[in-house]
Amino acid sequence: MVDQDAVLRARMLLTTTDRRVLRGPDALGVYRLMTSVAPEVYGSKLAYVLVEAAGSPALRDLPQARASLLDEAVAVAQALEERNPFRAKVLARALAARQAL
Repeated sequence: MVDQDAVLRARMLLTTTDRRVLRGPDALGVYRLMTSVAPEVYGSKLAYVLVEAAGSPALRDLPQARASLLDEAVAVAQALEERNPFRAKVLARALAARQAL
């Protein structure tokens, strides 16, 4: 069961951002939570921030952590429906990042 208070907090954070995709330390948690609630709406954004997080300087010397994030990004992107307009783009980005690792 999803914590509705956490969902409400995540939605508030998403509505107060001035960007298409939330970034920063809260982004992964917010998009993981919201993808569990509405995968077709938030899955592509989760895949995007997972790839972004895997490329962060903090993980430069942690190849296993980077691989884990990229594997998650690929899985999330693959789980999107074929008709999702962002599926191909985020899947290609995640696969390219995984292959480059």
